[in-house]
Amino acid sequence: MDRVVEGKWKRDYPKPEKEKRALRAILKEVNADVVAFQEIGKRPFLNELWMDLNVTNGPIYPHAIWMPPGDPEEVRHLALFSKIPFRAIRMHRDFEFPYFGGRKTPDRGVLEVTFESNGIKWTLFNLHLKSKWTERKDDPEATIRREREARAIRNYLRKSNPPQSNPLYLVVGDFNDHRNSAPLRRFLQVNDTVLTSMVPCEDSRGHRWTHHWGKADSYSRFDYILATPQMLTRQVAGSAKIVDGPHSILASDHRMIFADFQF
Repeated sequence: MDRVVEGKWKRDYPKPEKEKRALRAILKEVNADVVAFQEIGKRPFLNELWMDLNVTNGPIYPHAIWMPPGDPEEVRHLALFSKIPFRAIRMHRDFEFPYFGGRKTPDRGVLEVTFESNGIKWTLFNLHLKSKWTERKDDPEATIRREREARAIRNYLRKSNPPQSNPLYLVVGDFNDHRNSAPLRRFLQVNDTVLTSMVPCEDSRGHRWTHHWGKADSYSRFDYILATPQMLTRQVAGSAKIVDGPHSILASDHRMIFADFQF
């Protein structure tokens, strides 16, 4: 994957060892039951992380998924580690939407995984919406495309999990936009019907940014956990956090967010 290493742009460059160590330290610290990844490389990189956790006393995850993208040229993939067995897995690559006279689908797709905890089924949707980099001058920061992606995914959520059925699901990942943006609003509400709410994560200082863009030295909140009203009743009070320890600045340009839910 292309990346910035020590201030220099490197093409097709592996994640440096110090960043891998920092990532493993964070995963060990949080010790989550389910970890959703965005922007991970090809399957061997996920396997390497899984094996490294096993031999460095990190959390043991018996269950793992890596999702091939809808776009064969896409190098950023969705993946998931879990201590909980999967009840069902669906890899969605066909959520079409209109875009300047043509048809598009989300480049990274959507990973849908259903679990069962203490006899209660619930679902996690892992996504990574289009970045602000755009190929079109008539769509600055790819705002239109990202909103269309969000709308197409949201329409599937409404159809597969009707709000009146009180569904239990989370939508998590890198939305590449701010909390008051159109893509985020698509997931939250349709007319007077509430679909999900943002789980208000913050770090030990009360800050809520999740992404640092080094080139501009800017800080943004792009990563979210969205929960249905029924799922929100199961959130453990005070559990929603953003990791801000010393390893967080090394592991990634994004900070890990997490929350606990009881079943």
